[in-house]
Amino acid sequence: MDNLPGKGAPLVEMDLYRTFLTIAETGGFSKAAEAVGRTPSAVSMQIKKLEGLLGVSVFSREGRSVRLTAEGEALLGYARRILMLNDEAVSLFRAPAVEGEVRFGAPSDFGTRFLPNILTRFARSHPAVNVDVHLDGSPPLLQKLKDRQLDLILYTARPDSELARGGEIVYTEPLVWAGLEGGVAYSRDPVPLALSVSGCPWRKAARAALDKAAHPYRIAYQSFHSAGQEAALLADLAIAPFPASVVQPPLQRFGRRHGLPEIGTYHLILKEAGKTGKATDAFASHVIACFGEMMHGQVGDDEEDS
Repeated sequence: MDNLPGKGAPLVEMDLYRTFLTIAETGGFSKAAEAVGRTPSAVSMQIKKLEGLLGVSVFSREGRSVRLTAEGEALLGYARRILMLNDEAVSLFRAPAVEGEVRFGAPSDFGTRFLPNILTRFARSHPAVNVDVHLDGSPPLLQKLKDRQLDLILYTARPDSELARGGEIVYTEPLVWAGLEGGVAYSRDPVPLALSVSGCPWRKAARAALDKAAHPYRIAYQSFHSAGQEAALLADLAIAPFPASVVQPPLQRFGRRHGLPEIGTYHLILKEAGKTGKATDAFASHVIACFGEMMHGQVGDDEEDS
């Protein structure tokens, strides 16, 4: 019994976390009170209770507006995860049983980055649903969805493209130039690129950025999977457009100070093949919730590395 989690620590009510998150999202106590169906004074009392339990201030009040303190920022991710885990636990026993199969497609690179966590959590709350995963490039996935070979897909698109208006945006992230830390590939003229195959939105975005900046380049390496591009980067033979979150040592970000133009952002979009049943709807809602948690939990800035 002594090893039970939470022994000796104060227990925070779910309503306090929910009110805290609502204030953080709406930016004020009055708007949050409207959203949660309480009076502003009741909401204020909830936050005082939360701060009393934690022993820190989670909001800094500035006139009629509020902002998160450093401690509030730290609590944000925990509160989202706690509420999501609570929802998963309750839905396992109280939600109507959902059965069936979901034919789900996602870009290959995202399969290794995001899917393990998404699938694990979905299996806990919907054990009777089988998810059949297909990894491919975005253009083939869109075609398979159109042909009704898949029920639901995630795909990437540039913000200014027609494809970006074709589904629900669940994740947005900057694309940056990646290369070997301390490498010289970025300085070659023309700059050598390691890109995905034709049709990839990241490839299009990278080429468009270089064309607009009149920066000479050549496509030195092509690979369907980012691991193939990364091999060229690690050998200091090229640079590549990568999501900012995946650029870790021994790779580094390159940007304006290295003479390279900004690439911009990309969207990860969820699209369903019409009405395909409760199992697909449940999995789609789960994917949206998981990415919403990731988006709100993102920490960092857009400054390029030195």
